[in-house]
Amino acid sequence: MTHTFDFYFSFRSPYSYLATPLVEKLIARYDVRPRMRIVLPIAIRIPGFFKTVNPMWPPYLLRDTFRISQMNAIPYRWPRPDPIVMDHGTKEVAAEQPYIHHVSRLGVAAERQGRGFEFVRAAAHAIWSGQVDNWHEGQHLSRALTEAGLNAAESEAMARDSASELDAEIASNEASQKSAGHWGVPLFVFDDEPFFGQDRLDHLIWRMQQAGLQER
Repeated sequence: MTHTFDFYFSFRSPYSYLATPLVEKLIARYDVRPRMRIVLPIAIRIPGFFKTVNPMWPPYLLRDTFRISQMNAIPYRWPRPDPIVMDHGTKEVAAEQPYIHHVSRLGVAAERQGRGFEFVRAAAHAIWSGQVDNWHEGQHLSRALTEAGLNAAESEAMARDSASELDAEIASNEASQKSAGHWGVPLFVFDDEPFFGQDRLDHLIWRMQQAGLQER
């Protein structure tokens, strides 16, 4: 029996990106399937967040994420461009956010078509691996849709024509995330129990094994 869990994911979260190849390995080893629950980044959800955050946190985040990428041999570089439009000097986040909204809508559209994780894995790699500049332009996201086994044109049309409906689903995901007991990403939820962070995947698998999870 395939066991499923919710995977709350933000395309602006380096930790979310670093979790995707680890989850991919779990899918290959165990009979599991993530349900992708796309959420917007905290910089969008909490206005002024980076103006009040402890100034020691951003440099630690960079050091920690590079360490995780090196330990797990995951290619990693801060995206070019950043998925959110932000003045890093003033910490001002722009009102208009075309990049993060578009890729997030594509993530929801992919999940609706049963290929959510596959698209997230491919798109996050394009954004965060350092192998692509201007990931938001050209065919990079379309290629990620194709790699996920989706019709790129149809998925792009869904993201464009059903934007309000997809945004409502993202908002619902954010509400469900809080109800599950946490606000951060990556967050994994199995049987109403939250597991926060890519370093809790072993805990998630342990709990799922108690529920009968088997290796493939």
